[in-house]
Amino acid sequence: MKAMVLHAYGEALRLEERPLPVPGPGEIRVRVEACAVCRTDLHVVDGELPPGKLPIVPGHEIVGIVDGRGPGVVAPAIGTRVGIPWLGHTCGVCPYCEMHRENLCDAPLFTGYTRDGGFATHVVADAAYCFPLDGFNDPVAAAPLMCAGLIGWRTLKFAGDAERVGIYGFGAAAHLIAQVCRWQGREFYAFTREGDEAAQQLALSLGARWAGGSDEMPPEELDAALIFAPVGALVPAALRTLRKGGRVVCGGIHMSDIPQFPYSILWEERQVVSVANLTRADALEFLDIAPRAGITATTTTYPLEQANEALADLRAGRFQGAAVLVP
Repeated sequence: MKAMVLHAYGEALRLEERPLPVPGPGEIRVRVEACAVCRTDLHVVDGELPPGKLPIVPGHEIVGIVDGRGPGVVAPAIGTRVGIPWLGHTCGVCPYCEMHRENLCDAPLFTGYTRDGGFATHVVADAAYCFPLDGFNDPVAAAPLMCAGLIGWRTLKFAGDAERVGIYGFGAAAHLIAQVCRWQGREFYAFTREGDEAAQQLALSLGARWAGGSDEMPPEELDAALIFAPVGALVPAALRTLRKGGRVVCGGIHMSDIPQFPYSILWEERQVVSVANLTRADALEFLDIAPRAGITATTTTYPLEQANEALADLRAGRFQGAAVLVP
């Protein structure tokens, strides 16, 4: 098999030939059809998260075909298309797992961070943390759903019944969850990098009520704001757009420091909350909703060997939607 491997944080990935992995008890081997490139992959490669496993094969938005099963696995069947997300395993016994909050597990494994991921031709995964993708016939279009879609869905759920939703950082997660907002009958307002007309036009084409720079104010007060860009300064900016009782939801795994801000923009029961990882229940909910909502991913494809180029283009914002590696 081929894999793009990270050996040291801050270095480029290296293309390597490896033996075909053998799935262990409870595991499946998947022949990768597509793996989307997530901003979290940038955080892993750049060493912005707590140290994980090295060397590591990044990638956690994986779609592929099951071609091997370890002992004890009865499903999914060989030949089944599955999706593999960020959450790769949980302990099942810590207080968070027992409270059905497995996204906060004390001893988790994460795909592409603490266990090898999908920047490869094959990957081994815990069968219990993979999802059948019956009816998802385009692996490239399905790949961004496995993290951008899932974390977007969990972030939107934290917004409650908000009718007017601001979305900061109009990239992979935002352009997918914006379509859910439209399907649910919510109004959404898109905030992009200053002068990013391409992202603003994408937002408007998806039904945005308004699109502008993150330094601008929307035409109405918002009920909630979702932040997907890893920029701490967006938290006070978003608070200023909210009505009384509104909520800012931070959807990223990493963010630069939040600057000091006056209490007056938090007062009147405004809230700031964060979203961590995802649960399998989130995935089942979202994968049921996605086809009914008619969600369409905007993608740019790269050969597996060009993973470094895809990461660089993501960092620079040189494409709209999501980048997807195709082995």
